[in-house]
Amino acid sequence: MTSFTNIPRRRFLQYSGFTLASLYAIPSWLQAMEKKPLAVATPNFHPDVELELVAKPASIGVLPGTLTNVQKYYGSVIKGPANTFTDIPGSYLGPVLRLQKGQKVRIHFRNELEDTCITHWHGMHVPHLADGHPMYAISKGETWVYEFEVLNRAGTYFYHPHTHEMTGKQVYSGLSGMIIVEDEEEKKLGLPAGEFEIPIAIQDRSFDADNQLVFVTHNMERMMGFHGDRILINGKPNNEFEVASRAYRLRIANGSNARIYKLAWDDGSPITVLGVDGGLLDAPLNKPYVMMGPGERLDVWADFSGREVGAVLTLRSKPFHGVLPPMHDKMMAMMGHGGEAKASENKPAQGMEHGSSGGMGMGMMGGMGGMNHGVEAKASENKPAQGMQHGSGGGMGMGMMGGMGGMNHGGDQPKAGEGKPGQAMEHGGGGMGMMGGGKGMGMMNMPGMKLPLGTDYPICQFRVTRKSTDSLKLPEKLSTIRRFEAKDTANPDKPIPIGISEGMMSMLLNGRPFKMDDVQEFEKVKVNTVQLIDIFHDHDMGDKGPEGQKPAEGMQHGGESKPAPAAGMEHGQTGNAAGGMAGMNHGGGGMGMGMMGGGMMGGMMNQGATGKPSGEGMGGMDHGGGSKPASGGMDHGGGGQASGMGMGMMGGGMGGMGGGGMGGMMSMSMAHPIHLHGQQFQILSRSLDMKEGDGYDTVKDGFINVGWKDVVLVMPGERVRIAKPFDNFTGLFTYHCHNLEHEDMGMMRDFLVI
Repeated sequence: MTSFTNIPRRRFLQYSGFTLASLYAIPSWLQAMEKKPLAVATPNFHPDVELELVAKPASIGVLPGTLTNVQKYYGSVIKGPANTFTDIPGSYLGPVLRLQKGQKVRIHFRNELEDTCITHWHGMHVPHLADGHPMYAISKGETWVYEFEVLNRAGTYFYHPHTHEMTGKQVYSGLSGMIIVEDEEEKKLGLPAGEFEIPIAIQDRSFDADNQLVFVTHNMERMMGFHGDRILINGKPNNEFEVASRAYRLRIANGSNARIYKLAWDDGSPITVLGVDGGLLDAPLNKPYVMMGPGERLDVWADFSGREVGAVLTLRSKPFHGVLPPMHDKMMAMMGHGGEAKASENKPAQGMEHGSSGGMGMGMMGGMGGMNHGVEAKASENKPAQGMQHGSGGGMGMGMMGGMGGMNHGGDQPKAGEGKPGQAMEHGGGGMGMMGGGKGMGMMNMPGMKLPLGTDYPICQFRVTRKSTDSLKLPEKLSTIRRFEAKDTANPDKPIPIGISEGMMSMLLNGRPFKMDDVQEFEKVKVNTVQLIDIFHDHDMGDKGPEGQKPAEGMQHGGESKPAPAAGMEHGQTGNAAGGMAGMNHGGGGMGMGMMGGGMMGGMMNQGATGKPSGEGMGGMDHGGGSKPASGGMDHGGGGQASGMGMGMMGGGMGGMGGGGMGGMMSMSMAHPIHLHGQQFQILSRSLDMKEGDGYDTVKDGFINVGWKDVVLVMPGERVRIAKPFDNFTGLFTYHCHNLEHEDMGMMRDFLVI
């Protein structure tokens, strides 16, 4: 993994407009950019609370049997209240950090991991040096000292790594913990506290047969974000809480890397919302369900009064769709993962059993046939679709699906030439076709396929075990919040753009991947101002090839944005992909999807546990770009290498799909949880391009558009307008997608507050 060095100060002098005459006034965050991480505390900072936080490897009993190897935060109190850190017994999660508004806090963070690491206090309004910017990642044995005053209002926040290109892996390995901030305004309300206040961190994880964590195994899981096959609450699989028949306060955090939840009570009761990311609302809000993207928090009033001992109330994630690309949703529907499928039953979805419509692969062939220039496979024939030989037309697409027919049912995969679904998989070696990656793991064996996003499954249960005579009343008013309007901002007629564009292994904001030294003119913001910001899906950027990317209309915002190469070429995370990507822009619409498929199914699928794309797979896409497949680009053998097959299936099969109306970058449009560091913001409006609103009706009533937020889930085709203060602190503050796989791919940018 690349270890980024501190950036020369002179480059940031150029960004921020400093002159030689003002060098004496350079702020401390800027001076620190050319120094080693702070090793000692600041003499003139006098903390009320002083803590030590250490990130190091550990082995924890998550499931019965073998201990699971994780990474864990360990905390200790040097000075301050003893309950500042509260451990969760038996959990890999870090201790709960409880702070009071107005406290001065010093935290000594020490890294004992083999990889570099830096910690971010998500949602906390802190100085640049205390925010955990990726540039400050420290090596094993080094210490970074955070110092800040708690300026936040009461609310639920959390901490986690923010190591560039490593955030997803480190969070998934266990590095995260909740933060609870209290203030006098909230204390006066008398909300449930102590044992009647329950922190609930929701995460999804996958484990192998030895109880070890399974992370990204295919690049499809990077593109969609990693989805595990098991829900954990507070790092534990036993998702049941014993409660009394009275009111409780649930502090819920979506700590998953990528999974989106649609939270609802199983008995149809409304969810009573007290607060969101940035603390309490002005008044309680009843919702039929609440959508929660990664990084979002929710404060809930859960009243079990009147329920008999033994009664059980279940919090579920209910069915929804439209958050992933249309192609993905159609594939899920064809596989039997409809919106009403209940994944909690731990059974294969209908149509996935052997012999049902020729297995999943053959069941999908009808749909894929429509993408395959009209060639229709008959499941009863148990043969490859016409044209499957050597990756022609839709042939390889059908070969892919046929080969998947029996992939998720254990045992050995069908061998080439046996006349079983996916006979054309002989071109991939190992019986795995092009989806298998040569490792016995086809698409159906990816963890997220066992607990598909948008299906119906339980999150946790609350069992009434004792009667209570306590009778708390839900307050009618919770807090006072000044509501912003566009006219209250410094730029009502020229909002700052955050344009989302998606492509194969290319997730961008404002048409550019993340770089440590790439602040654009419109990303410079004056301190102590409120800025109007538009977040939207910008397909004009995504539709341009690597040499032609440009920001959407209005993106310049006072400064010219330079064209940026695709993330894989600029960013380094897809190493060998660069050669193939360089040749992607050869061939119009069909080759646009050929690129998409070759990248997604060839390079993306054909990789092992390291999560690094196969050079051969991407090389097969290279139309003169430099990287060459080992066997000339169309070699159909060789241990499941994706090179020739990537182009065979996607150049023709998916290219045909492009001609059928699903091509281009538009089909990659998905929901993104956009997180802005620094102060919370307010949502002013949401609007939807109905051409892309498929599934919006299944989620729209679950958005909370009041209160203070720091993450907003932006649906495909949606434009969200926000007002964000930039008070108190200068320096770099990132904004990014909180789908952590997307963040690690470079879907992150910096604001420079000056």
